[in-house]
This record gives sequence, structure tokens and C-alpha cells, in this order.
Amino acid sequence: MLTLRNVDIHYGRVHAVRRVSLHVAPGEIVALIGANGAGKTTLLSAISGLMRVSGGDIEFDGRCIASEKPERIVRLGLSHVPERRLVFGPMSVADNLLLGAYTKFRRREVAADLDEIYAMFPVLRDRHNQQAAALSGGEQQMLAIGRALMARPRCLLLDEPGMGLAPQICKEIFRHVVTLRRDKGLTVLLVEQNAKSALAVADRGYVLETGRVLLSGTSEELLANHDVRRAYLGREKDN
Repeated sequence: MLTLRNVDIHYGRVHAVRRVSLHVAPGEIVALIGANGAGKTTLLSAISGLMRVSGGDIEFDGRCIASEKPERIVRLGLSHVPERRLVFGPMSVADNLLLGAYTKFRRREVAADLDEIYAMFPVLRDRHNQQAAALSGGEQQMLAIGRALMARPRCLLLDEPGMGLAPQICKEIFRHVVTLRRDKGLTVLLVEQNAKSALAVADRGYVLETGRVLLSGTSEELLANHDVRRAYLGREKDN
């Protein structure tokens, strides 16, 4: 469904991403792990059209999207939940969700999707008239995911969904990701600083280091890899 071939991305003279190739098959959850500054967020931004690549190709469902505008990419079926959630604080929870449905024109369809999001995240229904800024971090993450799902994507880009959240809330978020794949067939490319949590729910993974793909494999292979365990899972895992 999603294929990157030899993608290069620059920030001015800084070569942030170097000839990255990866793929995500329909219905897969694929984790992209690596240290801060490895280029993970930059890569997701390029996929969703927020940044331009300086080389290589990005294909979504067989179509080149490297030069498409972000709104067009959303219409094609790819939604992005950004790092730090980026909800619209002064707006209500309900209005934030409705913004995610801006590509739709049928009120019944939007209303049905809104009910589905509220069923998935009941706290959002309870607080639908509250400002998004008044929500906790976990609730804002649920709102950001719900907003992305309102576009009915076939592929979801999740950037650090566990950032700044309590462990129990992180587990709940990841449970929802697994449920969406199981019940909706949703394809997910997941960036997460907590490598263990990401690989626990993913089918496969890529390790990004200084803008390059260092390793790739199944989640089981990466969890068992000595270098991955030392770098991202803690030295105590080596015993």
C-alpha cells in the first residue's frame, strides 16, 4: 500500500534522510524506531505532503504522491496523526473532530463516523462541548486519532502517540491501534520512541539511524537483535 524508494530529504544543506526505502503492505502495522533526530518525523511529514523530498519516490496504493498536496493525499486515503497531537485548543472537541471530515459532503456519513469515534473514545462524547485545550494529554491523543479517522483513511501515520503519556494510557492507545487493524483492516505506519511498545503491536519494523535505515525485520527479529536491545530496549535485556 505504501512504498518509499531511495527517499532523500534536506533541511537546507542538512541531509536529514538518506536514500530510505521501506514498504507497508495492506493491513500491516509497521513500526519505525530510532533515536531523537533520526529522521522519523521528517519521513512521516514527507509521506503526508508536509515536506518535499529532494530525491526518490513515494507511492501510495500504486500512485506517486511525492509531489501531491497534503489535502489531496488525505483524499486518497492517508491520514497523519502528528507528533504532539496538534489539536486546535480553542475549538471544541466536536469541532476538532468535524475538521477531520472536511473531505466529506454527506451529513449522514459524517454523523455516523462521529458516533463511531465517540463509541471508541467515550470520554470525547462526554466532553464534546469542551475546548480541546482543557483535555488531558491522553484525551488529546484520542482526539487527534479520532480527527484523523474521520477522514476514513485506509492508511494511518501515527507519530509518537505515546509521547508524554502515562504507561497505562499508552497501552490503551496501542490497544485501539490493534483493534482498528483487526476490525477495520487499517494499515498503520507507527513512529514511537518506546521501541518495545511499538514492536509489541507491529508486524514488522525498521530501525532508522541518522537518516538511514540501519535494520529491518519482523518484530520478533528486531526484539531479539542484540544491537536493537542495547540501543532501544535497555542493557538489562541482554541477559
